[in-house]
Amino acid sequence: MMDFEKLIATRRSHRVFAEGDLSASQVQLILRAALMSPTSRNQRAWQFIVVDDPSDLAKLADAKEQGAAFIKDAALAVVVAGNPTQNDCWVEDGSIAAFAMQLQAEDVGLASCWVQIRGRRLSDGTTAAEVVRGILNIPEEIDVLCIVAFGRPHAPLRPHNDENLLWENVHPEKYE
Repeated sequence: MMDFEKLIATRRSHRVFAEGDLSASQVQLILRAALMSPTSRNQRAWQFIVVDDPSDLAKLADAKEQGAAFIKDAALAVVVAGNPTQNDCWVEDGSIAAFAMQLQAEDVGLASCWVQIRGRRLSDGTTAAEVVRGILNIPEEIDVLCIVAFGRPHAPLRPHNDENLLWENVHPEKYE
């Protein structure tokens, strides 16, 4: 296990994956991280749909106009969803869970990338969430936040560099 300082510096968004499946224990660790993530009022209103079928991964890669094509080459995708009527903080809770999965993947040497679905549309006006719901038979009352693609890293990416941090976006107690 990496120390957190190294983990947060080395976690990068990988859009190219090497061939190879993930082990059952790696998948379980990733999902465990999601299920252990904090939620508003401990309601755990999120849902996680695990996709490893190549045909479904290819279909999910076309769920929106841009920024999802690499899903087809992932070994696994986890659709993060929630029921807005169950908890008004489902987006925040799902976001935390998605990032927890990404950190866990990085910790075991895997690559990942977040694909935004909520609020995205195809050129014909169809929402990306509708496309994902149709592919995976997700009930209408469940909304889709994102898809996190996982796989083996194709190539190492450089860690984040302290010189590129935007410290000017950090403000003292009173915003100036």
